[in-house]
Amino acid sequence: MVPAGQVALALSARFGSEAAPINGGLTWRVYAAKPKPDGSFPLVREDKSAAPTIVLPAGPYIVHVGFGLANAVKPVTLRGATVREEFDLPAGGLRMEGKVGDARIPAAQISFDVFKGSQFEPNDRRPIAEHVASGAVVIVPEGTYYIVSNYGDANSVVRSDIRVQAGKLTDVVVNHRAAVITLKLVNEKGGEALANTAWSVLTPGGDVIKESIGAFPRVVLAEGEYRAIARNEGNVFEREFKVVTGVDGDVEVLAK
Repeated sequence: MVPAGQVALALSARFGSEAAPINGGLTWRVYAAKPKPDGSFPLVREDKSAAPTIVLPAGPYIVHVGFGLANAVKPVTLRGATVREEFDLPAGGLRMEGKVGDARIPAAQISFDVFKGSQFEPNDRRPIAEHVASGAVVIVPEGTYYIVSNYGDANSVVRSDIRVQAGKLTDVVVNHRAAVITLKLVNEKGGEALANTAWSVLTPGGDVIKESIGAFPRVVLAEGEYRAIARNEGNVFEREFKVVTGVDGDVEVLAK
């Protein structure tokens, strides 16, 4: 029974006009239709049920529903005993992971940024989702996106365009051509790594890729040729080396 002067507002959402209903992950917010002096609209009710029924005094309202990064808004006028409103949210899920060859990159070593549109189109270059963990699901409106996959914190970066369809989970596997390299400054081959060593990894052209300090720092590098420079107790030592995809290993620089 709905009290006199009150109206039951039954809300639901679906992935599209002819798509399945959304049965979880929704956030509903009902606002008063009249703004406050500062221009904001007072929040009247919030609910996180899939299909809530909210009883409110008769009158005009603004209803907002959010599903991840997808959302919809519409004005609603409550009159009579019950008002039913169904929202279309053409959205889908995006789940990403990285691999080197057939080996899955550990989640702690890789993250993803998601941008709207294609990487080849002029558009807003601000990410809509940053530092997304491997295996996490991001809900976005149906459309084209490009993702930037960062393996480690050096130069193993891959960009990919993808398409997300409404009501579907899109799995993306990004393949990196890279390897994990451990740097060591030693007095002789196979010797103990010297502590308090400052490292720089450069391209053949002299661009600095990574700097670090330690006895044996680990760095993820894209496939290619590099030069390692080690500084220890006022002395400078260096060595050229090559990175091959999937071949992790040590790079020893002789302190002589």
